[in-house]
Amino acid sequence: MSSFIVLKAFRRKNQGISSTMLSLYSSSTIKASFHSSFPPLRSPPPPLSVGSHIRLVKRDHSVPAASGGVSMSTNRDSHGSSSQVAEPFFRSVLGQMETVYLNRNPTPRSVLELVRSVDDEQLCYDHLAFRTFGIGGYGIDSLASFFLDYGYTQMDELRFPAKKLRALWFAPPHASAVPGGSGVDGPLPRVFISELLVEQMSTQTQDVIRKYTETSPNGRKYAALSSALGSLPWEKPLSSEFEQLARESEYAAWTLANGYALNHVTISVHRLKSHLNKIKKLNQFLEEKGFRLNSEGGVLKVSPDGGLLQSSTVADSISFRFSDGVTKSIPCSYIEFAERLVLPQYQNIPESEIKEFHRRDGFEVGNADKIFESTNQEQLSRRTG
Repeated sequence: MSSFIVLKAFRRKNQGISSTMLSLYSSSTIKASFHSSFPPLRSPPPPLSVGSHIRLVKRDHSVPAASGGVSMSTNRDSHGSSSQVAEPFFRSVLGQMETVYLNRNPTPRSVLELVRSVDDEQLCYDHLAFRTFGIGGYGIDSLASFFLDYGYTQMDELRFPAKKLRALWFAPPHASAVPGGSGVDGPLPRVFISELLVEQMSTQTQDVIRKYTETSPNGRKYAALSSALGSLPWEKPLSSEFEQLARESEYAAWTLANGYALNHVTISVHRLKSHLNKIKKLNQFLEEKGFRLNSEGGVLKVSPDGGLLQSSTVADSISFRFSDGVTKSIPCSYIEFAERLVLPQYQNIPESEIKEFHRRDGFEVGNADKIFESTNQEQLSRRTG
């Protein structure tokens, strides 16, 4: 029985259970498929090969609503969970998503190795982020269902009118980390999922996106599987279509070529135990080591309330072979850093007693809007400038 892990979660309309139909090969089978396509972590990543078909218990102390957001975030010290997914399976899927991400993106891999060389204790993720097309069932809900099935709770909506994007973030349930576990084996991260508001785009852009989503209408059911296997749920696009989308929305072009792949993971800076647990020191440390950080709006992005501090590297570029045989360098993923400060009402608590729920929660439109730029050509050009 251990050779295969099968999850069949189904939606019962009258009972409100979210649905994900997901069948995965055994961990060993998936890992074998990765190693056949990608080299060990320390080797340079090869050309990207994609295109296969395939209750929250709320506290009384509120975090100020994210600027531009719709609802009010609340702090959490424990989460009621109605999980429909076993934790080992859930973490295994996250681990496969992380494996694809690290094999394709040398910068995040190098940053994680470097930080671990200085801070060899538990390294925690603040959040994972994904991009989607908001059309034909391929939007936020297609991927969110997997996390909701495990007991995640939907929180705030954020809007980005200029980019024609919306996003939702999801709070993790209470779950014990694997002893000594880091990354996806550590405390479960928040999840941030955005979607392109396709119907607000030009007719030409809509036509390209619909061409791929409508010819693979069932791909949306396997969003988590697509991410874990590193395969697109639709056919590979033409190079001319990628360029067409990029002229109007670099987010759209990125999603067409990368699909449900992890857009970025985020290191929880304040949880580090070394001197790098302040984001300004971490930024300086990384720049001294030669890493290029996203400079849009300044390297350090700070929320209006001063409680959320973020920065990120510039995305890596990968070689992508389009369906017309053209091979081009396109943006892939990056790594982000977040420091969440202690809320004013908890300032008198001794530092040794501070927990995550004592800190600023949620996300910030102004910060996120600039972080999105990490995959844009203007930022990528700085890598060779």
